[in-house]
Amino acid sequence: MAQSVIKAIALGKIEHDDVMPSINEMSFEFDISRDTAEKSYKYLKKLGVLGSVPGKGYYVKTTNVKNDVKVFLLFNKLSAHKKIIYDSFVKALGDNATIDFYIYNNDFNFFKRLLTNAGKHYSHFVIIAHFLESGENAYEILNTIPKEKLVLLDKLVPGVSGDFSAVYENFENDIYSALEDALERLKKYERLKIIVPSYTYFPDEITNGFKRFCHEYAFTASVVNDISKEKMEPGAAYISLMEDDLVTLIEKIKDSKLKIGQDIGVISYNETPLKKLILQGVTTFSTDFEEMGRQAALLILDGARKKSKFLFI
Repeated sequence: MAQSVIKAIALGKIEHDDVMPSINEMSFEFDISRDTAEKSYKYLKKLGVLGSVPGKGYYVKTTNVKNDVKVFLLFNKLSAHKKIIYDSFVKALGDNATIDFYIYNNDFNFFKRLLTNAGKHYSHFVIIAHFLESGENAYEILNTIPKEKLVLLDKLVPGVSGDFSAVYENFENDIYSALEDALERLKKYERLKIIVPSYTYFPDEITNGFKRFCHEYAFTASVVNDISKEKMEPGAAYISLMEDDLVTLIEKIKDSKLKIGQDIGVISYNETPLKKLILQGVTTFSTDFEEMGRQAALLILDGARKKSKFLFI
């Protein structure tokens, strides 16, 4: 909330001597607790931005403000859907924030080095933590970041403690629920197969949710590590996690003369605008990545600390 007030003053939407809404009104407007709203006002008063009159509330004491939002933004890679998160985050944060953007290519050692050398001048650290290997101790480096500055994106990291913010997915429950929603369409298939490359950053929870669904609804389940070696046969439905595997899968189905959605099923994990245009007959499960980026920005602008879980759509 505090950053939203500073931004509004900087943009001229709130002027000198303007009377601010009451704490209860701000609590309702920003959908935050009354205690959080009161702390934000006290913080702004400490900065000298607001003044107060007993019994009358807060007013704008000065319009000479500067936005001190400096974000260390760290992604594991820049895929199509990560770009959606990035664009939405930057747009929602606005022009008055400074963002230093880094990509560590799923390499834990590079991830650790970037954070170790980041310095202490950032107001927030917004981080997506996915690793191909050696990421078991990621919580150790993340726990060195002050929790009021930490925002985890996409997934929670086991071992990270304290009152930090997060906008995340519950991978096991999400894929289970998404498959359950598609159950009627899946009943035409006997076998469900999920394509998980042997060298991948995708969390095991995705496979666990897939196997749990297959067990409970009596589908024959299998995990395919190399789709290029897979023989296409009718009666199977494939879940593809990666775009490269999806391309290979579609090519193999076309070569086999099988029809997608009739002889063989294809489910693509994570929607992108391009998939909407070209993948006719393919079902897509996805998180609302645009909203994920926006929510992360709002956590920073509002000065709130909370954990928001996203479901597949």
